[in-house]
Amino acid sequence: MVTAVTSMGRSGLYDWMMQRVTAVILLAYFLFLACVLTGGVDFASWKALYSQTWMRVFSLLALLSLGVHAWVGLWAVFTDYLTERLMGTTGNVLRMLAQVVSAIIMFTYVVWGVQILWGL
Repeated sequence: MVTAVTSMGRSGLYDWMMQRVTAVILLAYFLFLACVLTGGVDFASWKALYSQTWMRVFSLLALLSLGVHAWVGLWAVFTDYLTERLMGTTGNVLRMLAQVVSAIIMFTYVVWGVQILWGL
């Protein structure tokens, strides 16, 4: 068993489960949006939909799920392909740099999304 998959001391099973849970949340969100969009949406109805608290919370949940899903997925890709074994001594440095850059980008997008949703 892998004991420190995301460097947070959790098991690989936890990360696998988070991928599945966040995928279901994202699927529900995007299916809901697809159903809304098939009926045709104008600005007034779109604004009315997103002015409701439950829709903002649902959107926030989807946004956070996207961040978690992306982090776990990118972590897996980086640890599989940016390794010392495959890239020589620079593999670990490149992996750490890629993880830091990805974390900063994802954090920025989540904060930006929260600002958009809640009008902060």
